[in-house]
Amino acid sequence: MDFSKLKCWVVLVGCLFLGSSLAFGQRQISGTVTDAETGETLIGATVQVPGTRSGTVTDLDGNFKLSVPSGANSVQVSYTGFATQTIELGASNVVNVALVAGSVLAEAVVIGYGTVKREDATGSVQTVGTRDFNKGAITGVQELLAGKVSGVQITTGGEPGGGATIRIRGGSSLSATNDPLIVIDGVPVENDDIAGSRNPLNILNPNDIETITVLKDASATAIYGSRASNGVILITTKKGSLKRKIGVDYTGNVAFSTVAAQAEVLSAD
Repeated sequence: MDFSKLKCWVVLVGCLFLGSSLAFGQRQISGTVTDAETGETLIGATVQVPGTRSGTVTDLDGNFKLSVPSGANSVQVSYTGFATQTIELGASNVVNVALVAGSVLAEAVVIGYGTVKREDATGSVQTVGTRDFNKGAITGVQELLAGKVSGVQITTGGEPGGGATIRIRGGSSLSATNDPLIVIDGVPVENDDIAGSRNPLNILNPNDIETITVLKDASATAIYGSRASNGVILITTKKGSLKRKIGVDYTGNVAFSTVAAQAEVLSAD
């Protein structure tokens, strides 16, 4: 008998048994990570076994698969903007996790070079929402903001469809423009003729405006450059959301006029 070949077979069989024991020592779990409030799946959420390097992230559908080492009895799920949860593993290999939104950054304002407290920025940043807009027959977006923000003066012309003169904390230049920078859904627009329109805000329907934010401080130049030296008006339009139910809004205005008294005059004859 060739003992060298026998030793090789013994070593090979031992490796097979060792590999199978390690494989059977692991447990594979799968599941889906969603938003507890909206039910929307979360892409790129981290699923990790605490104290180990075993972890994975969710795919485009919010699903994940993870091999859990033997002896592990919990997994930790985390996602940006949501509170981290530790899920205890039971008998089932399917683990569905609904994450709850974490603390909202309501007390901080993100600016171009960092963050500041909300109370420190209220003098330079002011937001007007749909509940605060001017009511009535509104023909232009600028009329929603008139008289609502301190330090902002809006003067409209008498001609229909004419432009509006907007000054934030007064004028600062004799030769250059004093118009603020207007940013619509993140896109800056020039405050002059756009596609033949004398008022760039005429391209928007006042009923489609969600919020109007006015940046009155010079720090706005750190975000938008020298164009923001006269202030910035950020306009956010309404968008669809999973939190809202499907609905239809209608806004209409009707006007009519009658002659109070007709003067009796001579005819052409």
